[in-house]
Amino acid sequence: MGPAPAAFPLRLRLAGAAVHLYTASGAVLGLLIVLAALEGAVERALWLVLATLVVDGTDGMLARRFRVKETIPWLDGARMDDIVDYLTFTFAPVVLLWAADRLPGGALGWVVAALPLLASCYQFCRVDAKTEDHFFLGFPSYWNIAAFYLIVFDVGPGATAFVLVVLPVLVFVPVKYVYPSRTRHLPRLNLALAGAWLVTYAVLLAQYPDPHPVVAALSLAYVVYYVVVSVWLTVGAPARSRRGG
Repeated sequence: MGPAPAAFPLRLRLAGAAVHLYTASGAVLGLLIVLAALEGAVERALWLVLATLVVDGTDGMLARRFRVKETIPWLDGARMDDIVDYLTFTFAPVVLLWAADRLPGGALGWVVAALPLLASCYQFCRVDAKTEDHFFLGFPSYWNIAAFYLIVFDVGPGATAFVLVVLPVLVFVPVKYVYPSRTRHLPRLNLALAGAWLVTYAVLLAQYPDPHPVVAALSLAYVVYYVVVSVWLTVGAPARSRRGG
């Protein structure tokens, strides 16, 4: 048993409360993304998506830094994070794609929009969605990132539908995807590249609707790196374990 919350200094408990509020602010940003999408303000919506990525990428580190599990043990920060992530990583991006006319018309559009929502409901409720060795199991519902590329690169409804059919299938494929802020393999490189990718996101969005090919290539290079390293670690781990045994 750890120390009681009252044993911690007030400033540390207040810092923990501030971290939870910081995480919860993502829900407000999700609402603003939906409102911007419905107003046709696609660029504003994508800037808000970037803000949610920054919040999501930093709140966990802050939570561990200020020991929120110990200072505020009655509040489940992981559950809060999952609620906010479903809203900002899945629901709001699907609304954005719909409002931006990136999905097919008619019943097909409804089906395609439903697939990410259903697959992500499954994934967010899996007890092993985040593995003990700090990976995401299955495609980690990066619908916000998919929506960003589909809009910035002006991908048509047909290709968008293809992406939104394939990626939900990958939710069920047990590849262990890198958790940039927690995976123990190549941690500094993963964090540095993830930070650089956020910069390319901002630059591409500032250049929208005419992204520079070099910036686009650099941005997509990180995506390729992320997938290749994730697959390599998934396939290579059993082999290393057998050699070690």
